[in-house]
Amino acid sequence: MKKIILRILCLMLFVCCFTFSHSTSVYATTVEGDDTAGEDTNTIIDADPSDADVLGITIGTDSDSISSALQIVIVLTVIALCPSILIMLTSFTRILVVLHFTRSALNTQSAPPNQVLIGIALFLTIFIMSPTFGRIYEEAYVPFSNEEMNQEEFFEAALDPLREFMFNQVDEQDLNTMCELSGITEIDNIEEDVPTTTLIPAFIISELRTAFWIGFLIYVPFLVIDMVVSSVLMSMGMMMLPPTTISMPFKILLFVLADGWNLIIVNLMQTFR
Repeated sequence: MKKIILRILCLMLFVCCFTFSHSTSVYATTVEGDDTAGEDTNTIIDADPSDADVLGITIGTDSDSISSALQIVIVLTVIALCPSILIMLTSFTRILVVLHFTRSALNTQSAPPNQVLIGIALFLTIFIMSPTFGRIYEEAYVPFSNEEMNQEEFFEAALDPLREFMFNQVDEQDLNTMCELSGITEIDNIEEDVPTTTLIPAFIISELRTAFWIGFLIYVPFLVIDMVVSSVLMSMGMMMLPPTTISMPFKILLFVLADGWNLIIVNLMQTFR
């Protein structure tokens, strides 16, 4: 434990030193003085009066370096928020919730495991969001990499395709509720008058409602199987035998014969059109 803490402290010290080295400028200008005492003397010239003179070295700040350090901090912050952006602002939430409902309806507990469900949801999200990500790359990243826009224009251009996707999927009732809570009473143009901070929670609530509605529709046929199996066991007097133990093979058989994964995934992806 002590070694882990020591490594973390060393890493933090390295990051602090790296940031300081990029946010400050140490410079010294020397000229060779007169050799009056048989030795060379160094004299510092052309130093800003506001700079500090420590041990013959003039230390000052460089605005360009500070800007670079802030850019690094902003990039690291965006990278840290990428998982939340991927989960909350895309189709990931709806897909993963529906897949979990499907597994619960089958009563297979951990088959397929969570890692498989998350992987399926991730790749389906990439497939569904590929047009939006392509627009972000072409309209925001390419001009920004070519220095044709600043950071504010880059964030606005990158956010516009995501806002368009969320507007296409959000329920009008949820959007109106969030607008009322945020104090927005008059909306002439939805895309211009509704801020992103209001759109995101409305989109999340709408995604959860849609996912739970799809989960209910998935549960219905499997619930019928449970009721049939339970009534048969009751009529046979086998009350001590759990109905789920008998119904699970029939659920899996029905799911396989109906090509359930294809039906669920294809129809789920069509809900994003």
